[in-house]
Amino acid sequence: MTVAGANTHDKRLVKETLQSVPVKRPKPTRRKQQNLCADKGYDYPDVRQLLHDWGYTVHIKSRGEEESERKQIPGYRARRWVIERTHSWLNRFRRLLIRWEKKVENYVAFLHFACAWVTFRVADILG
Repeated sequence: MTVAGANTHDKRLVKETLQSVPVKRPKPTRRKQQNLCADKGYDYPDVRQLLHDWGYTVHIKSRGEEESERKQIPGYRARRWVIERTHSWLNRFRRLLIRWEKKVENYVAFLHFACAWVTFRVADILG
């Protein structure tokens, strides 16, 4: 997770986001590739090169590719709903919707709390 201002483009945060992943990932091989899916906001040569250098097999829809698939494949739907749904759930926490905390650590703590709460709700542990 990387925290930055709302006016910072996503492509500028790719390296920091990859460095902040807490789980050590296995070394990619030909049989077990490490895939990374991203949206059109990451469709830049420098981002693709950075992800390739990190050993990822990159899946980024190029600009216009989704529109052409929508015309060619009947009933085609984009697969963004998981992320959009999760953002919607997190936006229900008013403290996260507008960042009131001055310290990044406090904001990240509230974000972790909200993610844990959403996970418990989805798992139906809290009732």
